Amino acid sequence: MAATRTAHTVWNGDLITGAGNTTLDSSGLGTYEVTWKARTEASEGKTSPEELIAAAHSACFSMAFSHALAQAGHTPEEVHTKADVTFVPGTGITGSHLTMSAKVPGISEDEFQKIAAEAKVGCPVSGALASIDITLDATLAAS
Repeated sequence: MAATRTAHTVWNGDLITGAGNTTLDSSGLGTYEVTWKARTEASEGKTSPEELIAAAHSACFSMAFSHALAQAGHTPEEVHTKADVTFVPGTGITGSHLTMSAKVPGISEDEFQKIAAEAKVGCPVSGALASIDITLDATLAAS
């Protein structure tokens, strides 16, 4: 069953001095200010396309990893994933670095790393970001 999620942005002014608001329509969770300065310098309480992509990538990877663990007979106590998405003005988005730590009772380090690597590739957001470099640091935390 396909699902479509919707967000919209209203932008006013030019790129450098203008500003906009991005609204998460499907969830109704809120409206967030976006600016060029928040994208290329300090965020100052505003968001950017890269931060929104980082949120999507960290959530998707956590879900894909948890699913892959379940298929291998493991249930994680906790999966903590951070995504750092890099934007270079004039070049674009150049990479997403995932840093994940998880508590998974009864799993070996080798199996943990294998499942994490497979989840990195199998995550649908990773697939959508296939044109950039995606890296992963995965740590098996003590449970």
